[in-house]
Amino acid sequence: MNLNDFLNIRKKLKDEDKKLVFTNGCFDIIHKGHITYLKQAKELGDFLVIGLNSDKSVKKLKGESRPVNKEEDREYVLENLKPVDAVVIFEEDTPYNLIDSIKPDILVKGGDWSADKIVGSDIVIANGGKVLSLGYVDNYSTTSIIDKLKSGE
Repeated sequence: MNLNDFLNIRKKLKDEDKKLVFTNGCFDIIHKGHITYLKQAKELGDFLVIGLNSDKSVKKLKGESRPVNKEEDREYVLENLKPVDAVVIFEEDTPYNLIDSIKPDILVKGGDWSADKIVGSDIVIANGGKVLSLGYVDNYSTTSIIDKLKSGE
């Protein structure tokens, strides 16, 4: 979904006094840790939107061999997960501008992020929202899955 289309949804959510939860990431290879985290995020509000790193953005963050799956495929998978209501792809290194545009009520990241280090926390707090670091499921990461595949385990 493009940002302009999502901004129309955001306006409707505000008009209906519904809480928007925002998270972001690469979501390159979906695993149990992602699903657990997305379920926790959705429980915090009425509508869950994911800011999805574009392919270009993932390459900058993770290296030339990533992403494993193209952005349109990652978007499709996420959009079809039960907790997810919308996905907006962003090109920048961080979702700061996207967060500034949609001003979510609740901003979340996984438990490996402290709330004060979450990009866009200043925007959300300044607008009266909450910033949370959710639980982390040990031993689940895209990198560990890729490493396991490479080692032939």
